[in-house]
Amino acid sequence: MARLGVNIDHVATVRQARRADEPDPVWAAAEAELGGADCITFHLREDRRHVTDRDARLLKETVACKLNMEMAIASDVVQIALNLKPTQVTLVPEKREELTTEGGLDVVGLKDRVREVVTRLTGEGIIVSAFIEPIRDQIEASAETGFDAIELWTGGYAHANTENELDDELHRLLEGIRAGERMGLEVHGGHGLTYRNVWRVAGLPGFSEFNIGHSIVSRSVFVGMREAVREMTELLWRHGPRESV
Repeated sequence: MARLGVNIDHVATVRQARRADEPDPVWAAAEAELGGADCITFHLREDRRHVTDRDARLLKETVACKLNMEMAIASDVVQIALNLKPTQVTLVPEKREELTTEGGLDVVGLKDRVREVVTRLTGEGIIVSAFIEPIRDQIEASAETGFDAIELWTGGYAHANTENELDDELHRLLEGIRAGERMGLEVHGGHGLTYRNVWRVAGLPGFSEFNIGHSIVSRSVFVGMREAVREMTELLWRHGPRESV
């Protein structure tokens, strides 16, 4: 079964809506771990619209499982990651006007800059992943620039409207997984995955980790974070690929 990374950004989004001190994303991370999360993911954006430097520091001090920091390649945020030393850093594209991260990092177009950042991070013993679309050129460029892993953008699948579109997107993801594995990369998946649509993606062989945030945080409003995480973990287990006996 693939590991579950729980993104706690949207807990911070609710807090920042009132510029208050609750709900605390650090508490949410603890509850997610108690619910069975294998990884806690947070995005420290340049504009700090949700997770703050304080949150990042306390998450590093308190999270017992894998800690995954999503971030742009901006130099000031890179320095924070080097000081913080999370288990993993996932490099993502970032636009100030976007509601959430859309599409993948253009590793091909930013190859020299990305290689510099990857070299600095891996030099500090940090696992580095690229959040990219399932495009062969981007996967090859990720391997060439020294990434340990890739996280394939599953938004194309999540936004598909017809069975043909779903089949096409699942095929793209499967081909991306195979390409990543051939190049020695660990393959993760994320974006737009929910309790209703995760089952098909969970069944694809080769994904080692999924990062899911908005759907889990939304569910937690009604059942609590521990139960919301437990329910998603159950779905990944139930629908995950089975090894032949």
